Amino acid sequence: MPASTTRAETRSVCCYCGVGCGIVIDHDAGRIVGVRGDPDHPANFGRLCTKGSTLYLTAVRETRALYPELRTTRDGARKRVAWDLALDHAAARFARTIREHGPDSVALYVSGQLLTEDYYVFNKLARGLIGTNNVDSNSRLCMSSAVAGYKQTLGADAPPACYADIDQTGCLLIAGSNTAYAHPVVFRRIEDAKAANPDLKIIVVDPRRTDTAAMADLHLPILPGTDLVLFNAMLHVLLWEGLTDTRFIREHCDGFEAVREAVREITPALASQVCGVPADDIVLAARWFGAAQASLSMWCQGLNQSIHGTHNTAALVHLHLATGHIGRPGAGRSRSPASPTRWAGARSAAWPICCRRIAIRPIPTIAPQWPACGASTICRRRRARPRSNCSRRSAAVKSRRCGLRAPTRPSRCRNSP
Repeated sequence: MPASTTRAETRSVCCYCGVGCGIVIDHDAGRIVGVRGDPDHPANFGRLCTKGSTLYLTAVRETRALYPELRTTRDGARKRVAWDLALDHAAARFARTIREHGPDSVALYVSGQLLTEDYYVFNKLARGLIGTNNVDSNSRLCMSSAVAGYKQTLGADAPPACYADIDQTGCLLIAGSNTAYAHPVVFRRIEDAKAANPDLKIIVVDPRRTDTAAMADLHLPILPGTDLVLFNAMLHVLLWEGLTDTRFIREHCDGFEAVREAVREITPALASQVCGVPADDIVLAARWFGAAQASLSMWCQGLNQSIHGTHNTAALVHLHLATGHIGRPGAGRSRSPASPTRWAGARSAAWPICCRRIAIRPIPTIAPQWPACGASTICRRRRARPRSNCSRRSAAVKSRRCGLRAPTRPSRCRNSP
């Protein structure tokens, strides 16, 4: 039997998770008959996870709505109608509601799996034609705290990192993400990077002992909701041990002294009590992050879905800004979103990190995360004036010049013996 002359291929992007894998759609006479990974796409180079490889099954007629249905009363049964009638009915109802109650009386809630062009059209419809800002999607719910954290620290909602950085980093910090399950294709790339560079240090911050944590060189199983204290304690160590990039801070950052002051008392010993992990592991994580030639961080919903998710994001960004691990190969931080078009085009764009100054703001401490004595009872010892040119000669010199405590010294409270 001769092959069909209508069979063709179309390149597209998988619409499931935020990796944005390139796919090749095999279709015949308007019907999708198969999907495979695009070997030329830089996000996956032909790899697909189980969901991506079975994507074509969502397009079978038996599981899709093929025609509109309409009911004119709330308790009535839906009946099949023509497309023109359904569209005219929806437009008329929208127009009447807007006419009687104003443009903000209506709203659009769209999917996080739409293409960039679809988002553009829906936003034009809502903001340009109707005149309302009431347009939303599930991608905002999962991304709002990350967006706010980016804008507070970097001034823009854009990730200055790309997948190629995984291959070039010396330290990878994964927080709040079981990448092996949530983003399998990226996890395979991490495995490849580790195989190619056995010296690559992988740190996983996750209360759960996941498959991702199993392959880490250091797993920090912190108590849920204590990420902020952990990151601030790591920044404390970076400052104490002189692992910050003072030139980068001087040339590109504003407000760093306030951050230094904010983390002065958040020692690894104190963070150990709050987070439930050994202080030595916190110190080790900070040393790996600060001493690497390039450090990369990745995180997902475990960091964002929190009452202080914005602070979590900002605290992690502070680690990159303090060390200068941002805006160069193998260095930066990237949030792994739940939908592929959340940052359409941003992953492949160069981010002008060296062309602007960045505002660093102190992150407020979340009181419920502290021990029973409370944040207000932490002992405030006499502080030296902090300086950026930290010495490595001795702990005593570091303490005087940085105004910080030694990481191994426990934090005492006014009401403690």
